Formats: sequence, C-alpha cells, structure tokens
Amino acid sequence: MGIVIGEMAEIHDDCTIYQGVTLGGTSLVRGAKRHPTLERGVIVGANACVLGGFTVGEGARIGSGAVVTKPVPAGATAVGNPARIIEAKADAAREEASARMGFSAYGVTQGDDPVAQAMKGLIDNAAGHEHQIALLWQAIEKLSQRSRELPTPDCVPDEAHTTEQFDADRLNRLVK
Repeated sequence: MGIVIGEMAEIHDDCTIYQGVTLGGTSLVRGAKRHPTLERGVIVGANACVLGGFTVGEGARIGSGAVVTKPVPAGATAVGNPARIIEAKADAAREEASARMGFSAYGVTQGDDPVAQAMKGLIDNAAGHEHQIALLWQAIEKLSQRSRELPTPDCVPDEAHTTEQFDADRLNRLVK
C-alpha cells in the first residue's frame, strides 16, 4: 500500500520495496522508457523516489527518503536528496563497523535478539563450568592415586566422589 510503480518500470527477482516508494517517470514523451529498471536483489528504502528511465544495478540499495534521478551501479548505495552514490567498498567498511557496534537496520540480523544473546551467554558459561569441573575431577583423581601410593593418605579423603551424585544437604552443611 502506498507504493507507486510506473507503467514502464521493470522489477527483477528478489527486490525489496518498502512502503511509500515511488518508481516514477520524469518526462511525458511517449514511447521512450520513462520509468526505472530495478535489477536482481535491489533494496529500495521507505519513501524513496526513483525517477527516470535508468537502471539500478544488481544488489544496489537505495536509502529511505532518497530521491534518485541517475543510474546506480551494481552493489552501490544511493542516499540523500538528491541521491549521492556510496561505493561498495566504503559501504562494506561501514557495514562491518556497524556490525561490531551491534547495529542492525530494520532489525534483520541474526544476533540482535537480547533474550537469545542472554541465553547463548548462559549456555556458553555453563559449558565452561562443565569443562572446569571435568578438569577438577581429573586433578582430584590424580591426587587420589598419589595419596594411595604415599604412606600417609592425608591429602585426599577416601570419600572423594567420582560419580555424578549431588547431596544438597551435605553441601548446605559445608557452607553453613
């Protein structure tokens, strides 16, 4: 709703067109191509106007509110009024920096859900603890073997558990 697509506009596969976009013409000459062509994978941001009989290259992006009146090369980004072209290399560096800061346009990235991030952190923390506990049991078992070899087995009590038993009452008594 709210999108205007001129009669001679061409839109190829996998294009994304947000609300309020106009793909319009700039002249009233009959027979000439007056409307834009969007090649494969183009993204046109909300309220952008693409005006004229030119081509927006494959994988290009047009920022929200941009007014584009000239061709956009493949992989580039057009922003502003009148639109200026941001080359793919500069745009890639900007995307990398925004990813490091945790910014995601339109909230479409995989890692921006705070609940999912918290759960992943808890899972990673638990896995780390599991590994540390396994290392501690290995150390206890080594000490237990050494204590059996020594004449005075005072360093590790014989009741050191090597099974997965958990006695909450005993632990509470030790902590009190």
